[in-house]
Amino acid sequence: MLPVLQGPSTTIRVGRVLTEPSHAVPLGATAIHIADGKVVTLEPVDPASLTRHERGLLLLPALANAHDHGRGLRTIAAGAPDGRLEEWAVGLARHPKVDSYLVAAIAFARLAESGVAAVNHCHNPQDSEFLLAEAEAVSRAARDTGVRVAFALPFADRNPFVYGDLGELLDRLPPEDRPAIAATRQRSRAINLELFGKITELEHDCFILQYGPVAPQWTRDDTLEEIARASAENGRRVHMHLFETRRQREWADAAYPEGLIHHLDNMGLLSPRLTVAHAVWLHPDECRLMAERGVTVSINVSSNLRLRSGLPDFETMRHARLGFGVGLDGMSLDDDEDILREIRLLRLLHDGIGDHRPFAAAELFDAACIAGRRTITGDDGGGRIVPGAPADLLVLDFAEMSRDFVRDDIDIPALVLARATRRHVKRLFINGKEIVRDGRCVTIDLPGLEAELHASARAALAKYDPDPARVARIQHGVADFFACGCHRTGRR
Repeated sequence: MLPVLQGPSTTIRVGRVLTEPSHAVPLGATAIHIADGKVVTLEPVDPASLTRHERGLLLLPALANAHDHGRGLRTIAAGAPDGRLEEWAVGLARHPKVDSYLVAAIAFARLAESGVAAVNHCHNPQDSEFLLAEAEAVSRAARDTGVRVAFALPFADRNPFVYGDLGELLDRLPPEDRPAIAATRQRSRAINLELFGKITELEHDCFILQYGPVAPQWTRDDTLEEIARASAENGRRVHMHLFETRRQREWADAAYPEGLIHHLDNMGLLSPRLTVAHAVWLHPDECRLMAERGVTVSINVSSNLRLRSGLPDFETMRHARLGFGVGLDGMSLDDDEDILREIRLLRLLHDGIGDHRPFAAAELFDAACIAGRRTITGDDGGGRIVPGAPADLLVLDFAEMSRDFVRDDIDIPALVLARATRRHVKRLFINGKEIVRDGRCVTIDLPGLEAELHASARAALAKYDPDPARVARIQHGVADFFACGCHRTGRR
């Protein structure tokens, strides 16, 4: 759990409040008093005492991004257009090396401007030799922006590029492309566990460390076992990708005939401390087992669409009572980090297909405000606006969202789910501190940092720009590897 924060005292006056969206009756004109980072009281006030602007505001709990990678420099802008995950990942080689602080600070500020107070940051190293320095930069960015960040330290020590025999990929590449691929080295478990201890020294109010085994296909079994033991002993959370693509499912079914999920359970990895991202290709029995163990899934529909991964079986997850949060994965639908739109997309993709039971508004708000937050901050009482709860609060422009309504009996939660986007975000408070005002992050100079990042990225590319033809050849080799079924050999 994150340490208790000390924040300023203030009062927020608004026309409407969703204290527990779709669980409690919305409040009318209210003054919310905040002190030491907590909600102190909610006091009803005369609507006539509010300004016209205040009367048009809606207050609700701030949102949580259950899975992200902090892509301050967006992938398509850096030369990696959308495509199937495995080939797309090769294209990330064209991404220029830039200042890790700039990347993280920009990513966190953009999230804040969409109403996000807390994020699971699944770190992608730019250079694994400098991972400690990158972690320090992310820690500094979290402190400066004021966004609560859980940093998942990546553990990846098997299956670079493809799942299975790397030699099969090398055979599909021209001789001149093979040496660099064959020489790929990954950080050992021992080195990363030592680094984990050093990064704990970087923790502060808005930065907490988690284990980040990147995914079962990229992390050795003995590493997963060690992480499961360590998590059980020290209570640290674990965050990893799981069954994002059909190819990963096919590899796992061949490599673990007894079932990968049961294999992970036998090593003690499935627990309430585990968050898995994507989980597109889960089977019903696996959903039930993970629900029994208290695992949380981050659903990332925009990313799944953009990277051709498919969509989770929402109804099976719900039937199993498998808890879920909402994640952007650094791949929002329009590259705008709009988590309010992401929630709507999730709902429409489920409710609009077949005869499934529609999502209740309470399910979606619980996922976005409570379940995802719990995977970041622990069970700190956040996600509700009640006395004693953390003062992580989102203010939306209700007047703009409802300006064409001709009835007064507005279903406020339904309106938020149907219309709210980041352009309706007026203010965001984290620990009682104002992070966003009039829709703009006020803790850092976001436009200035963006200009600096873009200039430095262009300068980096002027010094070194990977050969796009070589990247394309490797992508073609990877596609051929999977098309030939080389990942279904049972090789781990």
